[in-house]
Amino acid sequence: MSRIFQVLFLLGIATIAQAHIGGGIAEVAIIDRDSGEVLSPYYYRGECWVAGRPGARYSIEIRNRLGERVLAVTSVDGVNVVSGATAAWDQTGYVFSPGERYEITGWRKTDREVAAFTFTASPNSYAERTGRPANVGVIGVALFRERQPPQAYVAPSYVPPTVGYPPERAQSAPRAANLGESADAKAPLAAGASASPPAPAAAPMSPSTAIVTALPAPKLGTGHGEREYSYVNHTEFLRMQDRPNEIIRIRYDSFENLLALGIVKRPRPAAPWANPFPASPDQQYVPDPPG
Repeated sequence: MSRIFQVLFLLGIATIAQAHIGGGIAEVAIIDRDSGEVLSPYYYRGECWVAGRPGARYSIEIRNRLGERVLAVTSVDGVNVVSGATAAWDQTGYVFSPGERYEITGWRKTDREVAAFTFTASPNSYAERTGRPANVGVIGVALFRERQPPQAYVAPSYVPPTVGYPPERAQSAPRAANLGESADAKAPLAAGASASPPAPAAAPMSPSTAIVTALPAPKLGTGHGEREYSYVNHTEFLRMQDRPNEIIRIRYDSFENLLALGIVKRPRPAAPWANPFPASPDQQYVPDPPG
């Protein structure tokens, strides 16, 4: 019994791992909060898709894979999930401690509340209701590594050679050199350097590829759901560079629409059910065939 449980447990871990979209810095998963299901990714023509359930609440789970802090500037439908501005790389985001995992569950309203992410028809999405329908159906996570503080530089001390010195001078020479060292020699090389200037505003993500195929249901977007408690603190973060170190992009729509677009293959009809014991168990031994 324990072996069966162990195998099923390991299979469960493997399934969850496959549902996470991984990068070198972080991995991302989309979770249906009403069912608890981690949405499986479908890869189609170089893009990653997930199938959302209309009406369901969802979250964006991000896990920092590095041993250092990481900034995740996150957008949904081309809108920054913290500020509500049209998304750009140089905007605010969430800072993850080394190895930290966190679920972003909605649009940030205050330090204590969010409006839940909900899968909804595109006309009811927050982006379209605020006049920004061009990028409905895409989730983006721009990841930045942190700039580390400069290392202090200490100039090497000059120690005069001791060869040829009398024993008493050989012992005092290095000490004299150290006492004569100036204070400037130990000053950090980058002392007084100011923090890096803010990154220049970058253009928002390009619009998603237009979908011209007739879809059986309205395109799916993200709605502005009910208020929920979600606490955050504020911190300072200096980016290593102006452009993201990594971008993870996930597109989404309903399962029916993904079928219509050919992103999800339509399942084949199951073969008729076959009964391995069609007759009663009265027959004791195998009879001879006819003839």
